[in-house]
Amino acid sequence: MKRLALLSIILMATCVVAMAQPRAIGGRFAYSAGVSYQHSIGEKNMIQVDLDFPAFAWGIQATATYNWIFPIKSWSGAGSWNWYAGVGAGAGVNWWGIGWAGAAGMIGVEYNFSFPLQLSLDWRPLIGPAFYRGYVDYYLGGLWAGAFGLGVRYKF
Repeated sequence: MKRLALLSIILMATCVVAMAQPRAIGGRFAYSAGVSYQHSIGEKNMIQVDLDFPAFAWGIQATATYNWIFPIKSWSGAGSWNWYAGVGAGAGVNWWGIGWAGAAGMIGVEYNFSFPLQLSLDWRPLIGPAFYRGYVDYYLGGLWAGAFGLGVRYKF
């Protein structure tokens, strides 16, 4: 009986935490295409993790940012507008063995519909070194390629 009561309490606590932590998953489309996941931390903060496939580099890039959310007063009651800004880190590698890593920034605007759909426009530059075979250079692609993006996500 004690085990059943403990299991019930754990199950209820898990449900409450899951309902209090809204999430969104979908795609982010730029000069690259990728998968995007957002996890809210309270009402004013979120973590966004993106896994991109840069078109210019035939590679893969992962980026994570911690964002602060600033609501925009809505003129209609149908959905909600927010703008957000944040910092984080990212790294990637391409088919030719060139790797890059650095600090990521993010600034954007999003619209959350009254049904579970979110659209966003953002700029996410990645600033840091690129590691070529035999030398290190500045990663210029992070300022423009994949930096401007359109996000389409399902909120759950």
